[in-house]
Amino acid sequence: MSEDKKAGQKAQDAANFHAELEQAKAKWEADILQPILDKYGVRKEEFKLSDGEPIDLVYGPQDGVAPQDYADTLGLPGQYPFTRGTQPTMYRGRLWTMRQYAGFGSAAESNERYRYLLKQGTTGLSVAFDLPTQMGFDSDSPRADGEIGKVGVAIDTIADMEVLFDQIPLDKVSTSMTINSTASILLALYIAVGEKKGISADKLRGTIQNDVLKEYIARGTYIYPPRPSMRIITDIFGFCQSDVPNWNTISISGYHIREAGSTAAQELGFTLANGIAYVEAAMKAGLDIDEFAGRLSFFFNVHNNFLEEVAKFRVARRMWARLIKERFGAKAARSMQLRFHSQTAGSTLTAQQPQVNVVRVALQALASVMGGTQSLHTNSWDEALSLPAEDAVRLALRTQQVIAYESGVADFIDPLAGSYALEAISARLEEKALDYIARIDDLGGAPAAIEHGFQQSEIQEAAYQAQLRQERGEDVIVGVNRFQTESAPPTGLLRVDEEVGRLQIERLREFKASRSMSQVDEARAALKKAAEGSDNLMPYILDAVKKKVTLGEISDTLRGVFGEYVERVVL
Repeated sequence: MSEDKKAGQKAQDAANFHAELEQAKAKWEADILQPILDKYGVRKEEFKLSDGEPIDLVYGPQDGVAPQDYADTLGLPGQYPFTRGTQPTMYRGRLWTMRQYAGFGSAAESNERYRYLLKQGTTGLSVAFDLPTQMGFDSDSPRADGEIGKVGVAIDTIADMEVLFDQIPLDKVSTSMTINSTASILLALYIAVGEKKGISADKLRGTIQNDVLKEYIARGTYIYPPRPSMRIITDIFGFCQSDVPNWNTISISGYHIREAGSTAAQELGFTLANGIAYVEAAMKAGLDIDEFAGRLSFFFNVHNNFLEEVAKFRVARRMWARLIKERFGAKAARSMQLRFHSQTAGSTLTAQQPQVNVVRVALQALASVMGGTQSLHTNSWDEALSLPAEDAVRLALRTQQVIAYESGVADFIDPLAGSYALEAISARLEEKALDYIARIDDLGGAPAAIEHGFQQSEIQEAAYQAQLRQERGEDVIVGVNRFQTESAPPTGLLRVDEEVGRLQIERLREFKASRSMSQVDEARAALKKAAEGSDNLMPYILDAVKKKVTLGEISDTLRGVFGEYVERVVL
């Protein structure tokens, strides 16, 4: 028999097998299942995924990947399209990086927390900055009043950055910084502090979030309009490619999109569409895809629907690999590998019966590991009420360590391989996410779609529908709409002392009084001229922080050239 005939026979056999399965399933549903459903008054439509899509009664081989599509759809771990993981050995070779997102009050207080976490076994730092730092305002700005050190650490100057990383070996620790509009400034400060410690920029490892598009979509800590913001991002790509080669220049973030109320498919589609926009901007700026794509990383949310979240991570790897290879012509395998940090879902934490959050976080963390994360932050149980206290942070870290060292799941390279339900959910998620990307393409790409309010309105509708399902009791939230109890609020919650703000302003004034204003003015003038032209801005920003120009002053210099973005309200 010829090869063509053999292939044809195999396809026919598979079709016959699936037809037989469908007949058997239909007979089982009518003869076995339906009488039970009728007896107990259960409707099969009651069981749904997070976006309200129904879950099938039962899954089988007909819902999995066809044998002829196996290599292109799944492959093997470490092999294109990387559905089953970016590394062939996964956690057998190296566990995921255990990060705990932290930062509050002063740089000294945050430094103390970082050193505590490192002693407890954290393998990477993750820095939270306060809102003034994120928005490009110094602590002495009227816009910073009441917010200094509240949701993260206040960083105004190179002196603050030195205190933040005191006694921390920057050449041995990987640092992630959750910062977007002022990412270029915080990276420059980190490089400058490294140099003061005798550590050259090429020895630094870490990530800046640097994803401003999702700020326009879901979070709001933007400064400049989209076009100059995209320019700053691509300038960072180009600078790090030559000067900070081990740094991940962006963490394209679906996390905040999901926190704003999106579905899993929207998180996938909108995040990858933003990724496409960043790649297009970088290539337009003259960068080669295989020279920068390997330093792109992603940041995803881990929500409560266990199998849906595992499927989301597998699909994200597959979709990105295909996009980078087929749409942008990448040749290097590393360029096609989607590497991601994950964080358990803050929006699922409840103030009611907050200790139950420990269970939610553990399940979400396990889903992230089963989905093949490279880095993970586990939220603390008290974060619905306050910044996390020290014992709560330790328990959150111990959650990761128990999964890593006691559960046994890290011993399996792809522990959920072969699940028919998982593959069916994956196919549905991929179809929906690709449809969102196509609709965004039709609008002219992610920045143009944002200007139309497309992503924002889609998320608002999804969040509204989710809220309705909770209010109707269709989606059960333990302790909120079912299983409520009356109990006193927990004690020992962390509160940032108001004195932190006053002391930070005092330190900032002393810093400003100690510097050479001629050097400050010279650095700001050079930065302004570069912003008005086409030079890469990073060398000018790095020179400015070394000459003691503050974060707010650098931001104001760029505001003077680029202007400020005014949000388009979507109803």
